[in-house]
Amino acid sequence: MIKKAIASLLILLAITWSFSALMPSEPSSADVDLKSFSTARALVHLEQISKVPHSLGTEGHKDVRNYIIEQLEKLGLKTQIQEGFTLTGWGNLAKPKNIIARIEGSEPGKALLLLSHYDSSPHSSYGASDAGTGVVAILEGLRAFLSRDEQPKNDIIILITDGEELGLNGADLFVNKHEWAEDVGLVLNFEARGSGGPSYMLVETNGGNKNLITSFIQANPSFPVANSLAYSIYKMLPNDTDLTIFREDGDIDGFNFAFIDDHFDYHTALDTYDRLDKESLEHQGDYLMSLLDYFSMENLTNLKSEDDHVYFNAPVVGLMSYPFSWIWPMLVLAFVIFGILIYFGFKTRRLNLTDVGRGAIPFFGSLISSALLAQLLFFVLSELLYPGYAEMLHGFTYNGYTYIATISLFSVGLCFWWYARFYKPGNTASLFITPIFVWLIIGILMALNLKGGSFFIIPVYFALFSFFMLILQRKPNLIFMALLSFPLLLIMSPFIKMFPVGLGLGILFVSGLLIALYFGLLIPVVGFFKHKRRWSILITLVGFGFLIATHFQSDFNEERPLPNSLIYMLDADKNSAKWLTYDKRLDTWTREVVGEDPKEVTETSGPILSSKYGTGFSYERETELRPLVYPEIELYKDTIIGEMRKVSLYIASKRPVNRMDIYANSNLRFKEMTLNGVKVQKQDPTGWVFQNRNSDRLFSYFVSNNEPLELEILFPKDQSTTLELYESSNDLLTNRLFNISPRNKDMIPKPFILNDAIIIKKTIVVR
Repeated sequence: MIKKAIASLLILLAITWSFSALMPSEPSSADVDLKSFSTARALVHLEQISKVPHSLGTEGHKDVRNYIIEQLEKLGLKTQIQEGFTLTGWGNLAKPKNIIARIEGSEPGKALLLLSHYDSSPHSSYGASDAGTGVVAILEGLRAFLSRDEQPKNDIIILITDGEELGLNGADLFVNKHEWAEDVGLVLNFEARGSGGPSYMLVETNGGNKNLITSFIQANPSFPVANSLAYSIYKMLPNDTDLTIFREDGDIDGFNFAFIDDHFDYHTALDTYDRLDKESLEHQGDYLMSLLDYFSMENLTNLKSEDDHVYFNAPVVGLMSYPFSWIWPMLVLAFVIFGILIYFGFKTRRLNLTDVGRGAIPFFGSLISSALLAQLLFFVLSELLYPGYAEMLHGFTYNGYTYIATISLFSVGLCFWWYARFYKPGNTASLFITPIFVWLIIGILMALNLKGGSFFIIPVYFALFSFFMLILQRKPNLIFMALLSFPLLLIMSPFIKMFPVGLGLGILFVSGLLIALYFGLLIPVVGFFKHKRRWSILITLVGFGFLIATHFQSDFNEERPLPNSLIYMLDADKNSAKWLTYDKRLDTWTREVVGEDPKEVTETSGPILSSKYGTGFSYERETELRPLVYPEIELYKDTIIGEMRKVSLYIASKRPVNRMDIYANSNLRFKEMTLNGVKVQKQDPTGWVFQNRNSDRLFSYFVSNNEPLELEILFPKDQSTTLELYESSNDLLTNRLFNISPRNKDMIPKPFILNDAIIIKKTIVVR
């Protein structure tokens, strides 16, 4: 009984340790050595640059830029501003202003580049985490580094980009137009996709990662959190970072560092100084100082490699890696050992064919029922009981962590229930065959399709040793068997949380699957637990307790505000106007304007000005015209060149605006297009100008200083070309022509969409 209790405590200890060891437990204070990074000192900067939203073109944006320049110059660095129009693959035109500085090294060679961005997401985000933490980590890290009065071997370039949130425009401007870009040998990019939690390292390289991972391990950060599966998942997301431009356009390798917990704060008015987990900033600082110390002195010309490594982190051992070339030999060896143990087990009559067959039932029953329960529960909660969840475009609700805990407990309860029905004393070894075999099959699938996840084989080797002990001893030492489960729990436990946090609660079933998979490899311990039905009932009841807790956290309040949206659109062609909202469910604030019975918006209602999450307008209501000043549109050049026609358009706003969206029917053809002097480079295979992700949207122009748009297009002379201009300003709540009530304190502007906007729609026909 005592051994079972100790074994249980060891399992709980390993799970707890797997999470607690991921990041610093507390931020560093202001009185640490001046040559060391201090989170408290960095927070002084963060408080200043996150006072107001500061997306590109806003007054707050200018103030933040000036503050950063001032702080760099206080460190004795000479700064420069790089400014110019860019159009990236996102189809967004902007005029970013990058902040650049350089520290000279003692030897020639490639430079180390420290990277983050200072613009916040339009239009309500305060940008404290994304990416204020990156900016202040660099400022404080440079202060500590320079205070040592030691010249690095390599040049260090500091690049605080602009326009990252619009389409990586600042990075595009630097990589493709700045002379220093050719000097860069490695990039350290600091980002955030939430407001807390551990910072994950993600490698970006066009080749193999061997030298990068080897160097990262040698840099020896205190809390390395990384695995080779994560970058594959990252590439599946509709997200890029500035580092993507360095890799794609400059073939420059680098490391991303980003924390993703509290994802519901991402790009919202909740991305504030107060909501930031200060330990996350400490984690960024630890990465920065470790890698700055190392790479400022190392040769950066030999980081390219054709070979890849599998890598993963665990407490005590830090980051471990091994070559891709080991993947298949490790799999084959595991299968051979597995086969030998099965042969030995049947020969010694410790395995029973009937029990082996019966052992598959609880394992697959646990897998299937855990996944189905998770999906069913999420459907009932999000679609039936709490439809307000649909307004959170992140896909991760404020009570999301409690849902993860609920599903985890329910899944463990289901596992105990299934094994209680099929377990009998003496058949533990037979029950263990199916879980090991499935994990080996997963290893094959990883090796074939997702080599970065091949470290899943590591826990299998320890499971094989446990299997050997079960064959040798009918009742092995449970404490020793629990210790053999540590690699599984220490390496794999964080994935239960990481997947639904990073990808949304819509894949909560993955947490259920993982629990069942892990439980299968814990059979050498939990298989010997008596009263499995009681364990099932007890753990399930605790799960219900968490489920009840989620209900009391499901409402919206000042701490968990409801995202909503409102837009006024004036159609200058039809001389009409209407209110629009993206909200699926109207609340008291939107209903006050849109009305009790608004018209549902259909796909044929026109361009939806959608976000990366495919969000379109939900409801509309006709309303009165307001005396807005229409944009000036002038066709100032029209030339026939053979079978083609070149037209130059000038579009100038007569009111302060934030963006212009230009739409054209997807069947229109353009041979060439130039926007404010920037030539559109991407073309489809037929040679015609490439249309953007949204089939009808040509591009969006994010305006700064109310600069006009000059559009030059070359198209077939017999083509009747019609463009639609949507000119938008984010001043609906402050414009004196409107009398919109402020949002309630339990509401915030919905992110990822055009919001709180006044739009003028105007058709431009070139006949």
